[in-house]
Amino acid sequence: MAVYSLERFSILLVEDNSFVRNILEDLLRQFRFGQVLSASDGAEAIDALKSRSKISATGGGVDLIIADYKMTPVNGLLLLRWVRNSKESPNRFIPFIMLSGAADRENVWAARDIGVSEFLAKPFSTVEVYKKILEAIDYPRPFFVTQDYCGPDRRRKKLPPPKEDLRKTTEDDVVTVYSADKVVKPKKPTDVWCFRPPNNLRAKADGGGDGGPGELPMELLEEAEAQLKRASLDFTEWCLQYLSQIQDLCTEALLHPGRRTLHFEKINLLAHELRGQGGTFGHPLVSVVGKMLYECTGDRCREDDNAIEIVKSHVDIMRVVIREKISGDGGRMGRELLESLRQAVEKYSVVD
Repeated sequence: MAVYSLERFSILLVEDNSFVRNILEDLLRQFRFGQVLSASDGAEAIDALKSRSKISATGGGVDLIIADYKMTPVNGLLLLRWVRNSKESPNRFIPFIMLSGAADRENVWAARDIGVSEFLAKPFSTVEVYKKILEAIDYPRPFFVTQDYCGPDRRRKKLPPPKEDLRKTTEDDVVTVYSADKVVKPKKPTDVWCFRPPNNLRAKADGGGDGGPGELPMELLEEAEAQLKRASLDFTEWCLQYLSQIQDLCTEALLHPGRRTLHFEKINLLAHELRGQGGTFGHPLVSVVGKMLYECTGDRCREDDNAIEIVKSHVDIMRVVIREKISGDGGRMGRELLESLRQAVEKYSVVD
C-alpha cells in the first residue's frame, strides 16, 4: 500500500465557527498538508478561489475543499453551486467535502444533488476526516454534466441493470471526455457528458505507485488524534459560553415577547453548533441534547413562555454534563438526565 504525502496539497477550509475552524486547521496541519487556507463563509471562500486562480495555471491552486453546510451570509450549498457551475470557478471538478452537524437525509440529498463529493457529519473524529480525504484521493468518481447537473456520479454502487430499463438515456448515449480543460453545459436537455480526467490528486500524493489505495503515515494519524484530545480541554469553556448566550436569549425573549422569533432563530443556530461539536470533544450527551434543542426550536416552533422553559431545561442538562465531566453516554447518570429532560419537556408541552 502506498504511503501518501500531502506536502504538495493545498486545502481550503470554510467554517464560520472560529473555534471549530481553528481545531480543523490544526488537524489538517497534523496531516502535513502543504498549505491550509481558511475562510469564514462561502463569500470569503469564493474570493480566495478567485485570487488563487490568478497565481496558478491549474485548479486555482486549491486541491480540496472542506466547507461547513450552515453558514451566513453564503452557506456551503451556495459555495458548492458556485464551484460546480460558475464560469469563474477555477476548477469545477475539485473534490468538495461538506461538513455539517445537521447531516439529515434532506441536507445530504440537497448537497448530493448540487454535486458534493463527500459528506462529513459532525461530530467528527480524526479517523473520519482522514477517511474522507483518502476517499477523495483514491476513489474519484467520474463527473457528469447535463443542463441541470454538474458533479460526481451520484450512484455509489454499481448495480446490475434492471430487467426492463425505462431510462431514456443509456450508457451508449453518454459522451465520455478524458480531459477537464474546458467544461460547458450541453446544449440539449438529453445530452450527458461524462468526464474521466486523470487522477492528479493520487499522482500528487504518491508520485507513482501501483495504482492501488494508499494511506498516511500512522504516526501522523496518532499525532492528529492527540491534538484533537488536547482541544477538548478548550471545549468546556466554549460550550459554557454558548449555553450562557442561550440563557441570555431566554431572558430577552421573556422581556420582549414581540421579538421572540428572532430569539428562537438565534437559539436554534447555537443549538446547531452544540449538536455538532459535543461528540467530537468527548461529550456525546451534549450532541444528543443539542440535537433535541435544535429540533424543538426550528421553523414554526412554539414561542410561548413554556417553550422558553423547555429551552432552559435543555441548557440545564448540558451544564450538568459539562460540570460533572460526563463522557460517553453517561451510563446511569446519563439515562437519568435524559429522563429528567423528557419529563420537563412533557410538563411544559401542555398548551394552556
